[in-house]
Amino acid sequence: MISRRDVLRHTALGFGGLALADLLHAADAPRAPHFAPRAKRVIFLFMKGGPSHLDTFEPKPLLDRDDGKPYPGSRPRVVFAPTGNLLKSPWRFRQYGQSGSPVSELFPHVAGCVDDICFVHSLHGTNPAHGGAALKLHTGSDSLVRPSMGAWVAYGLGTANADLPAFVTVCPTLAHGGVTNWGSAFLPAACQGVPLGNASTPVEQARVRYIDNPRTTRTAQRRQLDLLADLNRGHLERSGPDAALEGRIDSFELAFRMQQAMPEAENLSKESLLTKALYGLDDPVTAPFGRQCLLARRLAERGVRFVQVTHSDGNVQWDQHGNLRAGHAKNAREVDRPIAGLLKDLKARGLLADTLVLWGGEFGRTPTVEGGGRDGRDHNPEGFTVWLAGGGVKPGFRFGATDEYGWYAAEDKVHVHDLHATVLALLGLDHERLTFRHAGRDFRLTDVHGRVVRELFA
Repeated sequence: MISRRDVLRHTALGFGGLALADLLHAADAPRAPHFAPRAKRVIFLFMKGGPSHLDTFEPKPLLDRDDGKPYPGSRPRVVFAPTGNLLKSPWRFRQYGQSGSPVSELFPHVAGCVDDICFVHSLHGTNPAHGGAALKLHTGSDSLVRPSMGAWVAYGLGTANADLPAFVTVCPTLAHGGVTNWGSAFLPAACQGVPLGNASTPVEQARVRYIDNPRTTRTAQRRQLDLLADLNRGHLERSGPDAALEGRIDSFELAFRMQQAMPEAENLSKESLLTKALYGLDDPVTAPFGRQCLLARRLAERGVRFVQVTHSDGNVQWDQHGNLRAGHAKNAREVDRPIAGLLKDLKARGLLADTLVLWGGEFGRTPTVEGGGRDGRDHNPEGFTVWLAGGGVKPGFRFGATDEYGWYAAEDKVHVHDLHATVLALLGLDHERLTFRHAGRDFRLTDVHGRVVRELFA
């Protein structure tokens, strides 16, 4: 006679196994979107510290005219630091491409790609501090621990390659939100980002830790995992569903599969010299971020749904309260050629059409000078620029604007919640339907906010 326990063990591994399958369906295998997607994957290029929209992609003629004069408008009620008079950009702007999009001297290589880029000049948030603003951009909340954007994408769509994670973050910062910026919070553990190194790690060493186990054969590892899984599932049958334990079971299985797939994805040696040069790997200035961008392309083409690439020195890379001229020039030199190389490479491979590239920082900078000199800008979450490319957005398009001096989003305003709703919609996900039940209520990336900015859609 077959016992009830035997029936459970041999049919879906008991109630614990059923719960595991339900909780981890999002990351274990591909999952259908809510509607036809324009993009299949996202590469998020995060410029940590807050690049100045006024010195990169949104020129303000009135800043040139009124340089050194008092700002004539009202300043935000909450500011990060006191600032003085207006400060014009040290860099000249030119119009590029058939679209005539303006780009400063800081980004000559990206300037050559403007006809593939959709600029949003009216993004705005609420928090003037790095930590809160970074969390807002990554998770939708600046004060509470919430799942990150990449985790929500992993939950909604799963992975397109069962041997790789759905979400990978390359050289993430450990400051200002840290692991929360790529965490899964209350979503299944398999949805969290897998870090390759961190901002303090030389990018040549940025890889999944402990991926190789030369002391134990794969056959022996498989037997160990099978025994461990049997013990854990026996515990689940006796005690009931346990999301933390179920997440560990899935992480063990993914780690086993990754031992072969991830080293191959991380290996850049088979890339041609032309491709490496395209990303700037032949120049010590551009090579670090170029390697990050090339890794992102390799991961994206192998089925990783969400790849984040962070430009940071471990602290606040783009945060020029002073030393604006030297600091922004250094940062732009490091990323300009690799970003353009990524866009060109994706396009040449036919991947840009269904890969959404998102570029931006946690906020912009003020049109007024900070400090006693004339070479710095303060944080400005009230209005700034991000841009998108590929993935179904309008190429060579500019949307929204800040006011005439560049402090506040003024025309066709786009809140961070709206950006999140739009990214999800491009992936075929309805931000109001992509929910997770936790602590008695349904949560979503956009909380109770968010408007899909369909004006950006091609």
